[in-house]
Amino acid sequence: MSKASNRCALLLAALLGAAGAAADGVAWEDLSEAQRALLRGQEERWDELEPARQEALARGAQRWLEMTPAEREQARGRFRMWQGLSDAERAALRERYRQFRSLPPAERMRLRRTYQRFMNLPPERRQELRRRFLEMSVEQREELRRQRERRLQR
Repeated sequence: MSKASNRCALLLAALLGAAGAAADGVAWEDLSEAQRALLRGQEERWDELEPARQEALARGAQRWLEMTPAEREQARGRFRMWQGLSDAERAALRERYRQFRSLPPAERMRLRRTYQRFMNLPPERRQELRRRFLEMSVEQREELRRQRERRLQR
């Protein structure tokens, strides 16, 4: 076998091994003590959860443990907001997130920078821009989008 073939075989074995490990999920005993404490409510049915769900819960618990108190409070606020949404609003947000994730990386980065610039504006200015946007007709919003696209193409 050539060196390239060996490397391909090793890479394939590593990928298959990783896929197999992910397919097994996470054993309750393999979670850290802190993760188990956070996920205590899931302990009874942990073995019944899909492996992908176990992985997601373990990652989420780890992220939570790594957050600062301020970040945790922000996360709680976002969760309270999410709980207050209707099913239709949640579905719309999921769809917008799916669309965002399907954008090219450069476009996602541009949108993030634009959002950061907006959030760095004084609250009164943000409110004024929101008000003006909401007062626009669909046609005016579409024209605004076309103008932005023309500026980006230059």
